[in-house]
Amino acid sequence: MKSCRLLGGAAAAALLLTPGAVLAQDAGAALEARIAQLEAELNSLKAEVAAARTQQTSQNQALAQDIIRLETRPASAPTPAPAPAAPSEGFRIGDHTVKFGGFIKTDFMASKYSGGDPANGDLLRDYHLPGAIPVGGADEDVATDFNARQTRFWLTTDGLVGGRKVGTRLEMDFESLPGAGDQRITSASNPALRRAFVTIDEWLIGQEWTNFQNTAVLPESADFVGAAEGTVFARQVQVRYTRGPFSIALENPETTVTPFGGGARIIADDNSLPDLTARYALSRPWGDVQLSGLLRQLKYQNPATDIDSTATGWGLSASAKVKVGAQDDIRLMLTGGEGVGRYVGLNFSNDAVLDASGDLEAIGVIAGFAAYRHVWTPGWRSSLIWSTQKVDNDVALTGTGANRSAQSLHANLIWSPVAAFDVGAELMFADRKLESGQDGDMTRLILFAKYGF
Repeated sequence: MKSCRLLGGAAAAALLLTPGAVLAQDAGAALEARIAQLEAELNSLKAEVAAARTQQTSQNQALAQDIIRLETRPASAPTPAPAPAAPSEGFRIGDHTVKFGGFIKTDFMASKYSGGDPANGDLLRDYHLPGAIPVGGADEDVATDFNARQTRFWLTTDGLVGGRKVGTRLEMDFESLPGAGDQRITSASNPALRRAFVTIDEWLIGQEWTNFQNTAVLPESADFVGAAEGTVFARQVQVRYTRGPFSIALENPETTVTPFGGGARIIADDNSLPDLTARYALSRPWGDVQLSGLLRQLKYQNPATDIDSTATGWGLSASAKVKVGAQDDIRLMLTGGEGVGRYVGLNFSNDAVLDASGDLEAIGVIAGFAAYRHVWTPGWRSSLIWSTQKVDNDVALTGTGANRSAQSLHANLIWSPVAAFDVGAELMFADRKLESGQDGDMTRLILFAKYGF
C-alpha cells in the first residue's frame, strides 16, 4: 500500500516537471544558435581583417621597393629655368630682342626752275634744298627725275643687361651728301649713316637727331624733308641725358662762316666746346608741346690770315601738334636765334660772318612752319604745308649775294590701300631770295610709292 503511494507521487511529480524541461531545452538551443551565429560573424570579421592585413603588407612591400628604386636611381639634372617668352616682334639673341625694318620708296619728280636747272647730281634734284634753288639763270623746260635713294633700313636691339635697360639703333639710307661726309646738317657718310646710338637707362650716346629738334611735329610730305625752310633739322653725335619730360645734351660743334664781303661758305672745324641743347616736352590729351634751347660757341681760326675769333650763338624753338577732331591735327614750329644757321632750314644761312677785322658776328635767323593734316576717309589723307625763313644779314659784312629768305607751299594726297603701303602725289612751290633782290623759284610735282616693313 505504501509503495503504491510512493509510485503515484513520483509519477505526479514527473508530470508536473515535464513543461519546464521542455522550456529549458528550447532556450538552450536558441542560445547555442546565437552563439554559433556570433562565432560565424567573428570568423568572417577575422577573415576580412586578415585579408586587409595581407593587402596592406603587399602595399608596404611595393612601396618599399619603390623607395629602394628611387634611392638607387641616378640623380637627374636640375630642371632648367623656363626660357624667356618669345617676343611678339623681332627675335631674341641672348639678352636682347632684335628687330629689323625700314621701307622702300621710289620717287617720280617733274620740276621746273625759273632761275636755271641745277646740275645733274645736285641734291636739289632729289629733294627740296632751299639754299640750292637756282637764281639768275634762264628758264628751262620741265626736268624729270626718278630715284629710290630715300629707301631706308634700320636695326634695333633692346634688353636688360646687369639690371639696366640697354638698347641700340642703327639706321641708314642712300640719300647721301657728296663726298666722305658732312657735319653741317646730317653728318652723313657714304652710304648715308643716319642714326647710330646706344641707350643705357636715361643715357644716349651716339649719333641721333639733335635734342634741339622735334621730329614728332614734322608734317607728312612726299618730299624728303617737307617743310625744309622752317624746321630745325640736324643729326649728329651727342651725349644726352633724359629724365621724364626734360633732356639735356652735349653735341658735336661745327661753325659755318660767311667771308667778309661775301663768298663761298667756310666750314670751320675749330670749335673747342660742344654745343649745349636742352628741351622740355609736354604731352596732353589735346596734343603735344615742346620747348627747346641751344647755346653754342662759334669759332674760326686761320693762321694764314691771322684770324682767331670766337662768338656766342643761341637759339630757342617752340613746336606743337594739336589735335583737331578725332583724326586731324595742326603742326607748328617757330625757331629764332643768332648763330644757329646750320641747325635751321638745312643750313640756309651761315652761323656767322667775318667783319673787316676778322672777328665773327653771329647772324640772326627766324623760321617756322604751319601744317594742317586732314583724314578724308580711312586710308586717304592730305597735308597742306607752309614753311618760311628770314635771315637778318648785315649786308655791309655779308654782301648782297647772301640768302635773305625762302618759303615753300605744299599740298598732297596720300592713299594707303593696304597696311604699310603708301602711294601719293604732292604739288609744291618754293622760292629763294638773295639780299641783292635776285630770286628763283621751283615748281615740282612728286609721285611716290612707299612700302614699310
